[in-house]
Amino acid sequence: MRSTPRRRLATVGALAATSVVLCAGPALAHVSVDPEEAEQGGYSVVNFKVPNERDDAATTKVEVNLPTDHPLASVMPQPVPGWDVKVTKSKLDKPIEMHGEKITEAATKITWSGGKIGKGEFQQFPVSMGELPKDADQVVFKALQTYDDDEVVRWIEEPKEGEPEPENPAPVLKLAPAAASGSDAKNGAGTEQTSADVSAQAKDGGSGTDTTARVLGVAGIVVGVAGVAFGVLAGRRRGA
Repeated sequence: MRSTPRRRLATVGALAATSVVLCAGPALAHVSVDPEEAEQGGYSVVNFKVPNERDDAATTKVEVNLPTDHPLASVMPQPVPGWDVKVTKSKLDKPIEMHGEKITEAATKITWSGGKIGKGEFQQFPVSMGELPKDADQVVFKALQTYDDDEVVRWIEEPKEGEPEPENPAPVLKLAPAAASGSDAKNGAGTEQTSADVSAQAKDGGSGTDTTARVLGVAGIVVGVAGVAFGVLAGRRRGA
């Protein structure tokens, strides 16, 4: 009888913990990007990961708006089986230069439709893009997720550092300085120089090894001849 209250408390605690997990789950299931970080001024393949949050509806359309303050001159979606993709381009207020050419328009939106993301599923939509901004530390992609019952979830709120995550956060790609790659290149050059030094040392070491082998070979022959001569002389003495 005494154990009954304890069992009730344990049951209530377990139910409470389960409720917390169930409530926290949907907040984590939002449109995101993978990888979460890329290099400033470079190119990257960004996967837009779209989970289905509804138990009674399927996702049938995904729209991703690309930045207009830092236009991307090259945007190439990878085909996704079962989905149609459309890239919307717009004229730029100020042309940008890329590889010596002036670009007067850039992609501003990508729309995937015709497919289906069902209950408990997610879909990734890969996009090759660049050049990424050189003077920004992140790129915000505002996304719209449409369900087959016409509900539209707008993932457009920009997360702020030091503040709680908004209810409908927009996918954010962090940008890291390109200086790291420069240091890697320097390290690579250093490695090449070290390899050259090692090769030179190997050549020198190889010639020294050849000389040593020759000396040992000659010494071995001399010892062998001496041994044969000693054996012959010993045999003659025994015969005498």
